[in-house]
Amino acid sequence: MGHKHGEGFSIDFYAYTSNIRQWNATFKVSFSVIVLILCVVLQNPYVSVTVIIAMGYLNIVKGKLQANEYLSILAIPIVFILLGTFTIAIDFSKQPIGQYNMYIGLGYVFTSQAKLKEVVFLILKVFAAISALQMMTLSTPSSEIIYVLRKAHVPKLIVELMNLIYRYIFILMDVYTKMKNSAESRLGYSDFKTSCYTFGSIASNMLVISLKKANTYYDAMESRCYDGDLIFLEEDKKVETMQIVYAVTFIIFLILLWVFTK
Repeated sequence: MGHKHGEGFSIDFYAYTSNIRQWNATFKVSFSVIVLILCVVLQNPYVSVTVIIAMGYLNIVKGKLQANEYLSILAIPIVFILLGTFTIAIDFSKQPIGQYNMYIGLGYVFTSQAKLKEVVFLILKVFAAISALQMMTLSTPSSEIIYVLRKAHVPKLIVELMNLIYRYIFILMDVYTKMKNSAESRLGYSDFKTSCYTFGSIASNMLVISLKKANTYYDAMESRCYDGDLIFLEEDKKVETMQIVYAVTFIIFLILLWVFTK
């Protein structure tokens, strides 16, 4: 069922089937976070492009993830990135300024090469940061990420809330998918008016079902002796020396690339 029921299930499915799942979780999380920080701090398009290529290589070549599936997973953040940077690329004025402008009646919509360059660099930086995180999430099950956060002494309350919220979101997504499929089979989206009514009905039912499921899952946890700590089976995965060497070499390469291209 895994990868056919929404993005959340895709991430879990790919994490458990990835060929680099057996890599040490602490190593993967640390490497991803360091690369993410470098992308944000260095602010260099060459560094960003290198990170995008490297993370794609790890997921597709090393992790044996299909290229089209990897791109489909990145499609959602790409859309948000483009929408978020669109407002940076354009501006409004009563005068025709900038290298590129268009009159729209009340004034001019304009942009410039400097703004376009800034937007392209920003898109690359954000996309590189997301690629670094995707390498971690597509190869590391959520329970292992939670384990790493515990080792990093993140407050227990935050860690457990993260885990419960993460799991519960996908439970609700599964419920919503089933309700939507049921409505579609009954022509619940045959026209605009019916679609609005169906959407409202599903939204109201989701609230009721979410409350019921919250009580049910809490009762299930208590029946299994839940005392405030979520305990997971933790596998002992060794860090290979060559992995550390490759990671350090890559990080040094990014810094040198920034030095020679800034």
